[in-house]
Amino acid sequence: MNLIRKITNSHSPKDEEFSKAMRKVLGYRPKKIYLYQEAFTHSSLKKLNDKGIPMNYERLEFLGDAILGAVIANYLFKKIPTGDEGYLTQMRSKIVSREHLNELGKDLDLKKFVESTIPNNNFGDNIHGNLFEALIGAIHSDMGYSFTEKFIFRFVIEPYVDIERLEGKITSYKSVLIEWSQKSRKKIKYHVYEDTGNDTLKHFSVKLSVDQDIVSKGRATSKKKAEEIASKRAYYKLKTQIEA
Repeated sequence: MNLIRKITNSHSPKDEEFSKAMRKVLGYRPKKIYLYQEAFTHSSLKKLNDKGIPMNYERLEFLGDAILGAVIANYLFKKIPTGDEGYLTQMRSKIVSREHLNELGKDLDLKKFVESTIPNNNFGDNIHGNLFEALIGAIHSDMGYSFTEKFIFRFVIEPYVDIERLEGKITSYKSVLIEWSQKSRKKIKYHVYEDTGNDTLKHFSVKLSVDQDIVSKGRATSKKKAEEIASKRAYYKLKTQIEA
């Protein structure tokens, strides 16, 4: 048993308090508490395990993303026997979209557990989804696939997955705008620039113009996210024209 595991399996008051908090969120008492502690450790702390390997939530996030995608794919495969590959892929993308995962993370209030050198209010929205995926990775590593599948059904599929509603859900407003611009021969341009301001994390701002007229703006911790925010605002502003 390595040093990290020895420390985190000890019954220190801090570990016991964290374990009780996890039990309230998850509905069960974690076996390997160190996995869940790692799931909420931000890379800014620069923690290393006894082998000198970085210890933060990013590896668990990678695992959780894969497990979540597999469980959702299996559910859709059985739930919609008439769905072809393209349809099933589209539906899975809607369920595990960054926006949806952020909502799940917010609902569980996961951000309050993060250990980081960065103040919580300086994190972008994606931290919620990242933590949710890391938590799924921790659950799988602790309890196994079958248990994790049941957890995903309880916390994701049963309360949130409505096939008919998802069929009409837009996953990329930027794609919708680009498709509309091509059909209507409109010229769309995204002007992206760094806009850090007083924030600890780097931010990007976007000005979205249609035929040289600025119709919306967006700001986020990544260019892609900022463009999507601006696209969503532009979509609702131009919805009548787009859906005509």
